[in-house]
Amino acid sequence: MNKLSRKYPAFILCFVFLNFISIASCPTWAQSHAETIVVDTHAATHPFPHYWERMFGSGRAILSLRESYRHDLREVQKATGFEYIRFHAILHDEVGLYDEDAAGKPVYNFSYVDQIYDGLLENHVRPFVEISFMPRKLAAQPSEHAFWYKPIVAPPKDMDKWADLVTHFAQHLIERYGIDEISNWYFEVWNEPNIDFWVGDPKEQTYYQLYDATARALKRVNNRLRVGGPATAQAAWVDRFIQHTVENSVPVDFVSTHVYANDSSEDVFGTHEAIPRTEMVCRAVRKVHDQVEASPRRNLPIMWSEYNASYKNEPAVTDATFMGPWLADTIRQCDGLVSMLAYWAFSDVFEEQGVVKQPFYGGYGLIAEDGLPKPAFNAFKLLHRLGDQRIAVDSKSALATRRSDGALVMALWNEFLPEETGEEKAIKVVVKGMPGIHRAVMTRLDTNHGSVLNAYAAMGKPVTPTQAQIKQLRLAANLGPPETLQIRQGGISITLPPHGLALVEFH
Repeated sequence: MNKLSRKYPAFILCFVFLNFISIASCPTWAQSHAETIVVDTHAATHPFPHYWERMFGSGRAILSLRESYRHDLREVQKATGFEYIRFHAILHDEVGLYDEDAAGKPVYNFSYVDQIYDGLLENHVRPFVEISFMPRKLAAQPSEHAFWYKPIVAPPKDMDKWADLVTHFAQHLIERYGIDEISNWYFEVWNEPNIDFWVGDPKEQTYYQLYDATARALKRVNNRLRVGGPATAQAAWVDRFIQHTVENSVPVDFVSTHVYANDSSEDVFGTHEAIPRTEMVCRAVRKVHDQVEASPRRNLPIMWSEYNASYKNEPAVTDATFMGPWLADTIRQCDGLVSMLAYWAFSDVFEEQGVVKQPFYGGYGLIAEDGLPKPAFNAFKLLHRLGDQRIAVDSKSALATRRSDGALVMALWNEFLPEETGEEKAIKVVVKGMPGIHRAVMTRLDTNHGSVLNAYAAMGKPVTPTQAQIKQLRLAANLGPPETLQIRQGGISITLPPHGLALVEFH
C-alpha cells in the first residue's frame, strides 16, 4: 500500500478501492472464474461400453455361501447390472474340492464348488474363475500367506497332479452347466505371483510352468474355455508373459493384471516420479495397453481384475465421498484402454485381515458391514446412468454421453486428494445442437447427499450399531431426489462442493 500511496493521489486510491469492492461482489465476475464446458451434441461420438461395471472383486470363495454376501451382491447387481465376480481361493481346503487317499491318489468333491457357482448364477452373475490357491495336500511345501484364512501359496508338489485337478475341475463344470455356459466364463491362473502370493523360485519362471500346465489342461478339456494371466500386482510381467506364450505356443485368450492408486512409481514403472493417487491407475492401464499393442498378440483383451484407490485400510479414502470424483475421473482417463476394470471389492463381507470389527474401517467394499452403502456404491449407481456413446468435451472434470433413449447425460465432479480441504467449484454447461431441451435434472453425491458418514458420526460412530440405528443409516445413505435445474441460454450452472459428483440428465 505504501508504493500505491506514493504513486497516486488519495482520491484516485478511493476510486480504485470502491471499484474493486464492486467488481468482487458482482455475480458476473464470479461466473467468469467458473469452468465453462461446451457440449456439441452434433460432434463425433465413440462407443462407451460400461467397462468399469462389468466385473467386481470380492472376498474369498467360501464367503459367497453367506446370506450377507448374497444380499450385497444383489444390491450391487441391481445398481450396476454387473456380469462377473472374481474371488480368491476356490481351491482352498475349506471348499473341500481336493483331497488324497492313503495311497496319495486324488479325491475330488465338488459339493461346495457347486453351491458357490449355483449361487452366483442364480443371482445373474458369472464367475471370473481365479484358479487358486494350492490345496495343502498338493502343495510342495506348507507356505501360508499372511491372510487370516491362511491360503497356501506354494507350487504343486507334482505338476501332473495339478493338471489332473484342473482337468477334473473343468470337466465337472461343463457337465453341470454345459459348455455353452462355461464358454462365457474366464479362467485366470493364480493371483499376484510376482509378490507374496507365490513362493515358487524363481517366481516368474515357476509361475509360467504353472500357467502352461493349467492353460493346456483347460484347452484339452475344451478349446472354447478362455484362459489367461499373469494376474500380477503392480501391472507387472505382461509384456514378458505374452512373449513367453508366443515362444512356447501356450494358449492365452486374455491378459490380466492389477494396480492400486497408492502403489509406488518404483514398483509400477521403475521410476521415482511422484504420481498422484488420481492418476496412477490409468497410467498403469496405459502402460499395459501399450505393451499389448506392441506385442505379437496385440488383440488380446485386457482384464484389469483388481484396482481401487488404496490397498490399505484408509477410511478417508475408500469409505469417503472422495471416491465419487475419483471413480468418475478414473473412468474418464481409462476409456478405450481396457476391456474390463474390476473394482476390488463389491462388499465388506471380507476377511483378509480377519473378522470385520466395525462398519467403517477403510474396507475395500462398496457396501459396509450390515448392508450399509458407502458413497462409492452411490457413485457406481449414478455412473451406471451414463450413456453408451461418449461425446468429446474439453474438460478433465466431466463426462458427456448420449444414452439409447436420446438423453444427454453428464457426470460432473470436483476432485481433490483426500488430504486436501478443497474448495467449491462453479461449473457452467453450455449445450449446442440440442434446441429441444426442455429440462435438466441433477442427482448429487457429496457430504450432504448420498453419504451415510454424517449420520454415522452424529450417532457417535457406534462400533456395533443397533438394528434401529442400522435402519436409520440405510435411509441416510440413499441418494436424495433429483433437482430440477433452470436452463438458461442453452445451458445450466451448478456449484459442486469439494469431493462432489453430480449426474445431470438433459431431456
